[in-house]
Amino acid sequence: MFTSLKEIANKCVEEKRSFYEVVLEIDSKQNGLQKEEELKKMTLMWKAMKDAANTYDPELLSSSKLTGGDGGKFESYIKNNNSICGGFLGQVIACALQMSESNACMKRIVASPTAGSCGVLPAVLIPLFRNKIFSEEKIIESLFVAAGIGQVIANRASISGAEGGCQAEIGAASSMAAGTLVYLYNGNSEQICAASGFALQNLLGLVCDPVAGLVEIPCVKRNVIGAVNACSCADMALASIIPKIPADEIIDAMKSIGNKMDSSLKETAQGGMASTPSAKLFEKQIKTAL
Repeated sequence: MFTSLKEIANKCVEEKRSFYEVVLEIDSKQNGLQKEEELKKMTLMWKAMKDAANTYDPELLSSSKLTGGDGGKFESYIKNNNSICGGFLGQVIACALQMSESNACMKRIVASPTAGSCGVLPAVLIPLFRNKIFSEEKIIESLFVAAGIGQVIANRASISGAEGGCQAEIGAASSMAAGTLVYLYNGNSEQICAASGFALQNLLGLVCDPVAGLVEIPCVKRNVIGAVNACSCADMALASIIPKIPADEIIDAMKSIGNKMDSSLKETAQGGMASTPSAKLFEKQIKTAL
């Protein structure tokens, strides 16, 4: 059972194994599967992520007409302009937009950990793969790191916007992505935990306020901040910046915040951005069209 990042990190040190190896072993024992079978399942997950990225359609709009095309606009922008964020982060932003737009347009994605946060993890991995920075085998290993982090958050707190707000979805996805990046760049288990904690603490308190109750606004753009946040937090951890608050305690804090959060800010579309005049107008237009 994955209930503590610290326990996984300690096991890595005690047994002189990587974070990926420890998570794979625990996961295979829990599921009653051979490690080869677990790797095969994760390979299929990675293939689905690649397929979703490669089949993005910039002309496709969601049924509400609120979402679509922005991923294509941003991809064109980074190809034709000197973007503020630069090459790699530009690709991360484009991929996060495209993946989450595909979700809104009912295309096949990988919930990582949820459909609403599906753009964060692929956004940091797809550009690395396309630019041939890491092999497919290494990236598949890194997905087990993400899975271990996500499982700890799910078991210790929540990955549901309806239960914990968007901090439980984008926050968890960003935490997973940050730890995954550290693993790819040869960080140790303590640095993986540090990056995960940094990423989650930066998004504590993030509410879930979908306009018209749809996983589109502000969800799509929040996938971008989750992915960019993951990159910055991975770099901080790799720079040997030591967190003052352990990652497990930050996860506990996230749970406490979610429990105190008003129901209007937990996926009910009754508060936050969903209650703005423009949001109410969009909701009325969508209902009229249906």
